[in-house]
Parts: sequence; C-alpha cells; structure tokens
Amino acid sequence: MGLLQLLKGQFLCHLLIFYVFLVSGLLVNLLQLCTLPLWALNRQLARRINCRLGYCISSQMVALLEWWSGTECTLYTDPESYPRYGKENAIVILNHNFEIDFLCGWTFCERFGVLGTSKVMAKKELAYVPLIGWMWYFQEIVFCKRKWEEDRRTVAKSLQNLRDYPENFWFLLFCEGTRFTEKKHKISMEVAESKGLPKLKHHLLPRTKGFCVTVQNLRGTVTAVYDSTLNFRNKETPTLRGVLSGKKYHADLYVRRIPLDSVPEDEAECAAWLHKLYQEKDTFQEGYTQTGRFPGPVVNLPRQPWALLNWLFWAVLVLGPLILLLLQLLQTGSTLTVLCSLAVCIAVSGAVHWMIGQTEINRASSYGNKQAPLNNN
Repeated sequence: MGLLQLLKGQFLCHLLIFYVFLVSGLLVNLLQLCTLPLWALNRQLARRINCRLGYCISSQMVALLEWWSGTECTLYTDPESYPRYGKENAIVILNHNFEIDFLCGWTFCERFGVLGTSKVMAKKELAYVPLIGWMWYFQEIVFCKRKWEEDRRTVAKSLQNLRDYPENFWFLLFCEGTRFTEKKHKISMEVAESKGLPKLKHHLLPRTKGFCVTVQNLRGTVTAVYDSTLNFRNKETPTLRGVLSGKKYHADLYVRRIPLDSVPEDEAECAAWLHKLYQEKDTFQEGYTQTGRFPGPVVNLPRQPWALLNWLFWAVLVLGPLILLLLQLLQTGSTLTVLCSLAVCIAVSGAVHWMIGQTEINRASSYGNKQAPLNNN
C-alpha cells in the first residue's frame, strides 16, 4: 500500500492523468461541436447526447476523487427523502468553503445518476476555459457577469430554457457567490451588520437575487431544494493538488430536502427565507465543529463504477497511440522528435496545472473583497 501511495505522488503518473483528461476532453468538445446541426433538427436528442458527452469529462474528475484519491463521502440525510434523490428536478444549495467543494457536489450528483445533467450558475469567463467551460456551454450552463443589471434578463432566459429539459437535473448553486476567505467574511459581516441581519460564523452572507430568480423561473419544473452542507473530518483542508497526489480525505455531507412549495414566491420574502436558511446552515457547521458529525442518521452511499469505467475507456483509447509514438521515437532516436515530445508533455502538464490553480483558495477571484452596495442582496 505504501508503494501504491508513492506512485500516486509521482510526476509521470500525474502526466498520464493530465494527458488522458486533456486529449479525451478535447475529443469530447469536438464531438459536442458536431452536434450543433442537430439542435435545429431535434433539440431534445441533442440535449440527451450532450448530457452523456459532458459526463465523459466531469466523471473523470469524480473518478480522480473517488478511485485515485480514495476520498470517502458520508451522507447525512432523512431516510424518507433519500429515495427521491435523482428522481426529481432540484435546486441544490452548497456552501463554498473548500477548494474541492464543487467536486464533492459532483460526487453527490454521480451517486444519484444526475452528474451528466447537473447544472450550475457560473461566471461568464469560465465559458472560455477549454474542456470544462466548453463542455458547460453545450450542457446549457447558466453563465453570468456578476453585474445584476445585465444578468437578470440573460439568467432568466437561460433558466426558462431548462423548463422542458428531457431528463431529471440538479441545479447547483453557491449562493455565497464566491469562496469563503477571512477577508471576504469580514467584509460580508460588515454588510450583515449594516442591514441588521444576524452574523454568520462559517459562511458569507448569501447573494439572494440569483437564488430568487432561479426559484421564480424553475418553479413548476423543480420540486425541491436540497440544502447541502459540507465539511471534512479532523479539520482537513482538502486541495485538488492533494487529490491528484492520492491523498485521501473524509467528507461529510448533510442534505435536507425542502419542498419548493415552502419557498415564498415574493422576492423579499424569498430573500428572507434564504437568509434564515444560511443561519441554520451556520448552526449545523458549528455543531459539526463541536461534535464531528451532522444531525440525523447516516445513509450508506456506495461508490458507482461508471466514473472509473469511463476513465479506463478513455485511457485505453488515447494512451495506445501515445505508447506507439513513444516506441517509434525510441527506435528512430531523433533528437528533434524527442525534444518536441518532451515539449508537448511539459505543455500538457502546464495546461492542467493552470486549470488546477484556478481552484486554489489563494487564487480565488476578488469578487467579495470589496463591500457591495446595500441593494445588491
């Protein structure tokens, strides 16, 4: 076991993982591009195809977490709600405290069979990031500029387009708008004090407008809100680089199913409802800090093999030609070709390390570092 862990930390293993992800992702993006004519002929079929193509990329990230890192995910939830997960459309509210919280959200989706159809509200810049961003474009992800005057109409239109989606989907929301840092938390609590809102210890003040417009436009299509609170045992601070190096983490996820009918339709009342929800989330986090567990029973959530099988398929498909090329290079012994191959390897490694860097907390966006006007929430 020690040898396996040692191998997981080796640069060559990381390079092979990078290569499979990059080449397979570009191939999937190309296949998605080929579906463009189909959108005009059969929109629902194009959607179903793009769900599965998108799964080919996102599930590789889940396989990295579950099978390479071996990270365990324990689910705390109501046993009566559990049978509904994956069988209905839902808005999933996630806290935004960790570098891999998005990956744990994807794992939650994977284990209930909705990873390929999961949606998020993401900043517009991500639409131009190769692989993930391009995949999201074809999966009808809702992009926003974080300028509400411009976003209100475009976000509402994107959400309306999901009303006739052919398969069950989860819409994942980070209502805090940006990842938690001490600086952002201090500024956020100053806003809370100026508005007379209770202060939060473990969360930023939620940005209510995005949530309210999501509820307004998906009401009648979505049946529930899944309030999801994530934490890690033993005060672990997980990173994507740690996952890549094979480090095992222990995630605990508390999920409450709340019928969407209980969320007020009025925007002001909806905003107040969300603030109350985050006060409750803060209580759950504080309880976890003191006891090391969330309230309620633990539900067994076994890993599914599909993410691993998908990665193995792409690994065989793209590594085969690479191995043949390397053998030819060894036979020819050309210095130029060897140098070119080395340059390609370095470029692949650099590209994926850059993408990993975008998840790091110390590289987080400056969104939330400046005090917002009081009418922004």
